[in-house]
Amino acid sequence: MGHTRIDKFSAAGLLISLGIIYGDIGTSPLYVMNAIMGDAPVSKTLIFGGISAVFWTLTIQTTLKYVIMVLQADNKGEGGIFSLYSLLRRRFPYLVIGTMIGGAMMFADSIITPPISVSSAIEGLRSINPSNGYSVDFSGIETVPIVITIIIILFLFQRAGTNAVGRFFGPVMTVWFTMLGALGIIQIIKHPEIFQAINPIWVYRFLTSGPDAFILLSAVFLCTTGAEALYSDMGHCGKQNIRISWIFVKVTLLLNYFGQGAWLMDRIGTSLEGSRTFYGIMPEWFLPFGISIATLAAIIASQAVISGSYTLASEAIRLHFLPKFTVKFPSTVKGQIYIPAVNTALLLGCIAIVLIFQESVAMEAAYGLSISLAFVMTSILMYYYLQTKGWHPILSGIVMTFFLLVDLAFVSANMTKLMEGGFVVVIIGLIVIAFMYISYRSGQIKKEMVVTEKLSDYRARLRSLSQDTTLPKFATHLIYMSKAPADDEAESPIFYSILQKRPKRADFYWFVNIEVTDEPYTMEYRVCVVEKNDLYKVRFRLGFRVQPKISLYLKKVIADMLQNKEIDLDPHYHGFSAQNQIGDFRFVLVEEEISAENESSFFDMLILDGYEHLKNLAGTPEKWFGIDESVVTKEMVPIVLKAPADVNLKRIR
Repeated sequence: MGHTRIDKFSAAGLLISLGIIYGDIGTSPLYVMNAIMGDAPVSKTLIFGGISAVFWTLTIQTTLKYVIMVLQADNKGEGGIFSLYSLLRRRFPYLVIGTMIGGAMMFADSIITPPISVSSAIEGLRSINPSNGYSVDFSGIETVPIVITIIIILFLFQRAGTNAVGRFFGPVMTVWFTMLGALGIIQIIKHPEIFQAINPIWVYRFLTSGPDAFILLSAVFLCTTGAEALYSDMGHCGKQNIRISWIFVKVTLLLNYFGQGAWLMDRIGTSLEGSRTFYGIMPEWFLPFGISIATLAAIIASQAVISGSYTLASEAIRLHFLPKFTVKFPSTVKGQIYIPAVNTALLLGCIAIVLIFQESVAMEAAYGLSISLAFVMTSILMYYYLQTKGWHPILSGIVMTFFLLVDLAFVSANMTKLMEGGFVVVIIGLIVIAFMYISYRSGQIKKEMVVTEKLSDYRARLRSLSQDTTLPKFATHLIYMSKAPADDEAESPIFYSILQKRPKRADFYWFVNIEVTDEPYTMEYRVCVVEKNDLYKVRFRLGFRVQPKISLYLKKVIADMLQNKEIDLDPHYHGFSAQNQIGDFRFVLVEEEISAENESSFFDMLILDGYEHLKNLAGTPEKWFGIDESVVTKEMVPIVLKAPADVNLKRIR
C-alpha cells in the first residue's frame, strides 16, 4: 500500500505488484516446509505429500479462487472484503456480520505477519556456525530483541510515509523471487523425481498417513496466507498486473518448494532438529547474503501488511465499522495513508506476539487460523456477488461451495491448534469484532432517533435571527456539519443549537454534508441556495481516499460563489474592509448526548456507552473534518432514544 496507483497493464505495474502485493505469500517458503515436517522423522510421504498439498493449494486457493475469481469483484478498481461488501450492502445488508468477521481476521493477520516473517528471517542467523565453516557461532543467538527492534523501527517509520522506500520494494522482491527459483532449481537438478509430487494422489496419501495427518493441513495453509492481501491490494496495481505477475511469482515459489522437497530427499529417516529447510538449500558461502535478502523481504512483507491495515481501517471507517480515527496523508502519493491509532495498536500487538511466542515455529498455529476464517467469509460474499453479475444461483452455488469446502477443511485443521496459540487470534478477532459492532450498531441507533427537518421551514426564523441586532453577532459565517444527505434537510439538534441552546446570530448559515463516494479520489461539491445571502446547504462528494479539509474546501466554495456573483458579502462590512473579503468562520460541532430521560433497552444503552468509550480512542471531530481548532465550538445536545411512556407524578398541596 501507499504507492502510486496503477490500473493498466504495464512494466511499472508489474514491478510495483511484485513489491507490494506478494510480500506475505512470497515469504511463506521461509517456514512452510518446516511447519509440515515438524519434529517427525522425514519420510517420502511427508515430502511428496506436503509438496503436492502446497502445489494444489496454491493452484486452487490462490490461482483459481483469488487471481481468477475474486479479482473480478472490484469496486471502482479497489479490492478487499470491505470493498466487496460495499458492492453488496444495499441488496444484501445481512452480510454485515460476515464482513465484520472477515475484516477482523485481516486485522489479526496484520498483527501476526510482521512477527512471523521477521522472526523466520532472523532465525536464519543460527545457520551461521562452525559446523557450516564459519569462524563465528550464531547457533544460540537470542533473536527476540533483534526482531522487536526491527519491528519498532518499522512502525516508527510509518509516520514519515513509505514513498521513498517503496521505490525499492519492486526491485528487491524481484531479486527475492529470482533467488527463490534459482535455489530451488539447484536442488531439483539433484532429484528431478520430486516433480512426481504434482500427482494429487500424494495429497490423499499425505492426509491418510496417520490419525493426526489431517492436522498438517494447517501447516500447508501457510503457503497461501497472502491471497486475501493480494485481493485487498488490487487498487494499487490493477487486476491485470496482478494476474500477469502471479505467473512469475507462482513459478518461483513452486520451484523453491520443490527444491526444499528435493533437499529433504537426502534426509529421509532423520529429524530436522530445529534446522530450517529454507536455509538448508543455500550454499554455505551464500548464507549471509541469503539471510540479508530474506530479512529485507520479510520487512517488505510486513510493510505491505501494515500499510494494508491502514487502508482496511479507512474503509471500515467509511462503512461506520470504526469510529472516525484520525487519518493522515504522509506524502502526495495517491492512496498513501497513515492512521496513528491503528499504527500504535499494531505495534503493541506485534511486540506482544513476539514476547508470547518467542519463536516463529510457535507462531505458526496462530497464523493460519485468522486468514482461513477470512477466506470463508470472502467465499460467502463471492456467492452473492456472482449472482449480482448474472450467474445462475445453482451455478454460483456449485462453484463457491467447492471453494468453501476447501476453506472449511483448512479452518477445521487450524482449529485443532486452537489451544496451541490459535486462541490468540480468536481473542484479537473478537475484540475487533466487538469494536466494529459497537460502532456500527450505535450509528444505527442514533440514525433512528435523530429527526431531520426542512431547512426551508426555518428560513424566516433564521433570516430574522440574522437581522436581530439586539443579539451579539456570533460569526459572519456559521457552519454546521450535517449528516442529512438531502439538500433541504438538517438534524433537529442543529436547529436546537442555533435557536434555543444559545441563539446564534450570523450573517450566513452554512449546513455542510459530506458524501464519501466509492470512487477513491472524487472531489466535487454542490450548493443548494435555501435563502440567498443567508442560508445554504453544501454537499461535498469526496472519495474514500481523499483527506477531508472542510475549512479549506468551504473557503474555496465561497470564493467561487463570489467570483460568479452568487453571493454578496459587501453589505456586511464597513468601509475599511477589503472588497469581497470572505470574513470570519465559526464551526459548531454538535455532539449528541444521551438524555437522562431515556427508557431504552439495556442492550442499546450498553452499546451507546461502549461507543462513547471507543470514541475516546479516535481523533477529535475537527481533526477528522480538517477544521482549524481555533474556529471550532463544540456543543452537547440531549437526545432521547425512547421517552418514558407514562409518568405517574401526583401533585399534592
